Amino acid sequence: MASAADLPVAVEGLTLHSTAETSKFPNSYPSLNPVDAYRVHIAEKLGAAAGIEPEKLYPKLQWTNTLDKGDLVLPVPSLQIKKNPQELCKELAEKFPKSDLVAPPVPFGVHLQFFFKPEPLTKTVITRILKEKATFGTNGNQGLREPSDPSKGKKRIIVEFSSPNIAKPFHAGHLRSTIIGGFLANLYTVMGWDVIKMNYLGDWGKQYGLLANGFKRFGNEEELLKNPINHLFDVYVKINQIVGQQEGPIKELKEQIKAKKEKNEDVSVLEAELAKLVDVSEDEKARRYFKSMEDGDQEALALWRRFRDLSIEKYKQTYARLNIDFDVYSGESQIKNESMAAAYEAMEKAGVSEKSEGAVIVDFTKHGAKKLGKAIIVRKDGTPLYLTRDIGAIMERDEAYHFDKMIYVVAAQQDLHLAQLFKITELMGRKDLASRCQHINFGMVRGMSTRKGTVKFLDDILRDVADKMHEVMKGNAEKYAQVENPEETADILGLTSVMVQDMTGKRINGYDFNLDAMTSFEGDTGPYLQYAHARLCSIVRKSGLNVEELDSANLDLLTEPHAVDLVRLLATWPDVLLNTTKTLEPTTILTYLFRMTHILSSSYDVLKVVGSEPELKKARMALYEAARQVLHNGMRVLGLSPVQRM
Repeated sequence: MASAADLPVAVEGLTLHSTAETSKFPNSYPSLNPVDAYRVHIAEKLGAAAGIEPEKLYPKLQWTNTLDKGDLVLPVPSLQIKKNPQELCKELAEKFPKSDLVAPPVPFGVHLQFFFKPEPLTKTVITRILKEKATFGTNGNQGLREPSDPSKGKKRIIVEFSSPNIAKPFHAGHLRSTIIGGFLANLYTVMGWDVIKMNYLGDWGKQYGLLANGFKRFGNEEELLKNPINHLFDVYVKINQIVGQQEGPIKELKEQIKAKKEKNEDVSVLEAELAKLVDVSEDEKARRYFKSMEDGDQEALALWRRFRDLSIEKYKQTYARLNIDFDVYSGESQIKNESMAAAYEAMEKAGVSEKSEGAVIVDFTKHGAKKLGKAIIVRKDGTPLYLTRDIGAIMERDEAYHFDKMIYVVAAQQDLHLAQLFKITELMGRKDLASRCQHINFGMVRGMSTRKGTVKFLDDILRDVADKMHEVMKGNAEKYAQVENPEETADILGLTSVMVQDMTGKRINGYDFNLDAMTSFEGDTGPYLQYAHARLCSIVRKSGLNVEELDSANLDLLTEPHAVDLVRLLATWPDVLLNTTKTLEPTTILTYLFRMTHILSSSYDVLKVVGSEPELKKARMALYEAARQVLHNGMRVLGLSPVQRM
């Protein structure tokens, strides 16, 4: 039968489900989402019986966090009917007519709980999953500009994420942006959007002057070709150590000059000495080198391009391990001077920018945004800043891609920077453009440093985690012998461990990188999630049944509470995906998947396959295959590669 390996890991390969059906209810697609059919049924039945417009009831029907609270719940106060909510709740329960799909509703305080009848739900949900397979839960209509008129095309979104600095290792600090951004790109893809994955590299600035000069002193051509990023990082650390040593005497002289000036003493000798120190400093040499790059020096640019190209090739290898590929490799260097000049002109014309001590600034306090303070747009020497390039970038992207939405997946430390960027865009008269941009922030992985060389390189971390998972796998010799590519499987398990630890909490929460915790099979971890999938694959293999045989299963036999609860949870997968487009949190999906694994782990002893009579065996296998498929679909949206054996 079909296995996890037979299905594409990349969600881009899916032909999404969409429908031409129309409904009087907003965002309602019963042919794509089984729960929508129940919403329509309840809204129309209850509306007719209670004299309430069904259109008013439909959007108020919410899904529940725990199955004991029902499959859908109606918070009666949300109807804003002038009656005692508890009494109205009981009244609505009594008026609800007999239904083939829904049990009599249960009033619980001010909430009316609806429980779906198991038989029709089981037939609908399992049949759909077995038929739709990898596309179950996808909804191409969500990404259409006008669902009623598909010819208007898809909405387009740019997801800017990862964005490491060229010539620096891809460390765990970059990991969050990469994991979250990859997940968001997958999410919008299965929801039917036209997704552009963009990597906006930190590939410009004085640090490249520092790196180039450092390479002249410490570089090794052989090492550069063998491991470009790690070698360039070693060079960067060494030259930075020299900068640190030179900073002390310069700082000391500046303090002496300041003290003498306060006493009105002559400082000409000290200033001359300071000028000499600054002139020969690596920091000043780096500034001059970068100035030559900005002025178009071909030799300087050729070396920079080489560092950039080598770095990108190395990054691509890491991204491939994480199931990520980018549509566009952009960067600060790619922003045209004309774009920045046009932005300056627009800011000046709109009265946004002003001169201050030789520099050009934006004083947000004068524009109703005191919390944003002031931002420098152009330095005294006329050079642009990071913010300036971002303003140019946002204009270029709007012109090039005509996007409906753009998401920046950037750490919370950049909250102020992004808020300033969006506000400037708005003040320039582009409120429409600013409203289409969103900052998806996140907390940091604690204990990481780049300047002092104490950084934990991601490739090293992934190797350590893979080695640990490999040792765990070897602990069961019988199962280990059945794994075709144990090293590859260990690598996938290691990646899953890292990614699941990262996605477990809300994005804004930082966390401590914990190798022991992430590789454990105890609790809701990556290895446990993979184990749940591998176990379902094992049950499928041992059953001896083909997927074609499951279509004829008698699903009426699935009457046990464990089976019913599992079906109820599987039914909500399309809703979970839709809700995730609102939370934009990977933990929304991850929490759902772990809920499923918990129900599964308590079901195996009750819903046995081996030893069951043939028809019951087939029905239970249909249930387990449906669960495996939804687990697989969810893992894939998160960017994980489900394994079949471990």
